[in-house]
Amino acid sequence: MFTGIIEELGEITSVTPTGDGARMTFHAPLAVSDAARGDSIAVSGVCLTVVDRDIDGFTADVMKQTLDMSTLAAASAGRRVNLERATATGGRLGGHIVQGHIDGTGHVLEVRPGDRWRVLRIALTRDLAPLVVDKGSIAVDGVSLTVSAASGPGAEPAWFEVSLIPETLTATTLGERVVGDRVNLETDILARHVRRLLAFAPGGGTDTEEGAP
Repeated sequence: MFTGIIEELGEITSVTPTGDGARMTFHAPLAVSDAARGDSIAVSGVCLTVVDRDIDGFTADVMKQTLDMSTLAAASAGRRVNLERATATGGRLGGHIVQGHIDGTGHVLEVRPGDRWRVLRIALTRDLAPLVVDKGSIAVDGVSLTVSAASGPGAEPAWFEVSLIPETLTATTLGERVVGDRVNLETDILARHVRRLLAFAPGGGTDTEEGAP
């Protein structure tokens, strides 16, 4: 379990194909400072398991489903990533409850700069749109954010906006995002559970939710 508060900007140092998956190594000295084999670390919102580590970073295996559903499919050495260690019991919940099980990806439609703030408008698939609500929580590339605006029913494409403060722009990779960039999205866990419950209610219709990494 994570909170979406990024602890470190890391970097992919190597990507090695392994059949239909990949083994990736990350430069992440803070994230591995107290990590052990088997621990979970969120990489740009994707929960990965440490299979090897040294003082500078760690290695993780990424399965096909995760590659298919996330931006890690296009990852290469040199790419910067957001890193967060799993939340310690008794720690502060500074963001919101994030599982590291992303719903899929979106892409940046618009970047609106301000004096110090920046607004990103991000397109998302129509099945995810009902799970995103104005003033609700969402994780974008693992960063806990508050939705500042959301498209209404029937909008094409469906979209939402997040407003980024200076700290977010400098402490995460979101400050580097430009129009067309893909980002990992994890919607609020409560919204996902409500949709699932409604799908089983009389007349609730078909549950369209698919598995996520």
